[in-house]
Amino acid sequence: MAVRAVRGAVQLDRDEAGHMDERVGELLTAVLERNELVADDLISIWFTATPDLHSDFPAAAARGLGIVDVPLICAQELDIEGAMPRVVRILVHVETYLARAEISHVYLGATATLRKDIAQ
Repeated sequence: MAVRAVRGAVQLDRDEAGHMDERVGELLTAVLERNELVADDLISIWFTATPDLHSDFPAAAARGLGIVDVPLICAQELDIEGAMPRVVRILVHVETYLARAEISHVYLGATATLRKDIAQ
């Protein structure tokens, strides 16, 4: 078994807590399903949000999915002119038997353009 990192991102339509919870929950669920992971496989999750998102902590969505004993942390993305707005990114550390090349990074909707090299 190896420790791997899984990347992902989702763009929100608006800065509202309920909408953030829904979209980030969708992203986390997709990461788990596409990589055949369960909560016990998770080591930690880093969440970042663009500076225009401040209605809630993205990590709250993980707690809502029942991910309650995994260390989570939120941070703010750099405020870069021209960057895609209203984006939550994740970096999930997991234990898995998947090889690095088999990891499915999840970029939902418009965020697929952020990392064309790894978005699946």
